[in-house]
Amino acid sequence: MTDLAPLLTPEGRALLDEVRGTDPAQELAVATRLRREHPAELVSAALGQARLRQRAVAKFGAADAERMFFTPNGVEQSTRASVAAYRAARMTELGVTSVADLCCGIGGDAIALARAGIRVLAVDRDPLTAAAARANADALGLAGLIEVREADVTEVDTAPYDAVFVDPARRGGRGRIFDPEAYSPPLSWAVRAALHAPRAALKIAPGIPHEAVPSEAEAEWISDGGEVKEAVLWFGTEPGAVRATLLPGPRTLLGRGLPDPRVRPVGRYLYEPDGAVIRAHLVAEVAESVDGGLIDETIAYITADELRPTPYASSYEITDQLPFNVKKLKALLREREIGTLTVKKRGSAVEPEELRRKVKPQGPYSATVFLTRVAGAPTMLVGAPAQRSATAGGPS
Repeated sequence: MTDLAPLLTPEGRALLDEVRGTDPAQELAVATRLRREHPAELVSAALGQARLRQRAVAKFGAADAERMFFTPNGVEQSTRASVAAYRAARMTELGVTSVADLCCGIGGDAIALARAGIRVLAVDRDPLTAAAARANADALGLAGLIEVREADVTEVDTAPYDAVFVDPARRGGRGRIFDPEAYSPPLSWAVRAALHAPRAALKIAPGIPHEAVPSEAEAEWISDGGEVKEAVLWFGTEPGAVRATLLPGPRTLLGRGLPDPRVRPVGRYLYEPDGAVIRAHLVAEVAESVDGGLIDETIAYITADELRPTPYASSYEITDQLPFNVKKLKALLREREIGTLTVKKRGSAVEPEELRRKVKPQGPYSATVFLTRVAGAPTMLVGAPAQRSATAGGPS
């Protein structure tokens, strides 16, 4: 697809309504039927857009995705709506009323900002992407707050705006780009743009090394539903601060510069910190809150003797600790009549599906096995989620 204009005509919009929710298995038959009355290129474009809208539901929800316009890269790189809404809310808390959204893509972040009442200049140099952003602002009734401009972001004057938001392209012809200086535009350019604005937020990959975070920035790692989504560098807030934010909520854990937790023997409970906590290097903060320590100095599992609620980690009650041995695990699971086995790993090369095939769990009960290291030794920890531990495992 190189032009959205045909889909924005009455005929194009009617076709989009007609192909909404088309089963991929029925696409050929639907296309053959529609091409009798419509141009083949328009039918192909409508079906392609329908596929993109179906993919976009996971990020935008059905109500918005079914009205929006997407490009393949736009679906892939767009921010999840819940994360964009959180960032927009934080912008409003900072007193921001206008934002220059640079590298706006198909407009997901601009939409969230506008819905928070913020006036947005949305800029992208790709004509098709800018057209999609413009169409989306119109489709969602936000055109009055979102101005879309097709331009090179490095040539845009951001002085009239309260804040700058930059979401550099982090994918190239060979997939994801891990070097921040290979982003488009490079992170160094985005940082300079941020430092010239009263407030700024730079969306970056969550795997960014902490040493690459500028001293002027606050670094925030965000997860949604337990899945790490992004890191954000905030400027004009708290330089040097580190936080992990978990959605829904939001629930935010602020770093306090604690030393690494001590390593201790495995206790009754095991805590698995949220990925945003781990990426933000805030495992020590969680360990302190549950009076726990690490099972290994290189593994982000926390162990404790008592169960203490924390929103920043999932808790499990550990019933068994075994040296890594598939035969022993298989015998234990057979004895406990474990048929539903959740396999988690950290610090182990064994793949969960491979282990399941070898132990062949059977029975009415469930358990969780952690493939990990304890004080350097390959270990299997068996247990169950703490809130359900009383019903896990077979007869004693």
